[in-house]
Amino acid sequence: MAATQGSQPPPPDSQDTPDRYVGLNAEHAERQAHDRGWSTVRQLPPGAIVTMEYRAGRLNFEVRDGTVTRCWKG
Repeated sequence: MAATQGSQPPPPDSQDTPDRYVGLNAEHAERQAHDRGWSTVRQLPPGAIVTMEYRAGRLNFEVRDGTVTRCWKG
């Protein structure tokens, strides 16, 4: 699918494994994720209500007390 004029195709997902971030300090984990190719990293509190749409290139962290407790793509 070609991008229309003025738009960019979505970034590809990094081949990184989300599990590698669990247990890390959230700020350190976010820097690592960007360095490994994730275009968007969002930190969410436990139990946050989020939409279910999948976004290529996005990595989600559930963060408790500054530590990543859960991580998933999309």
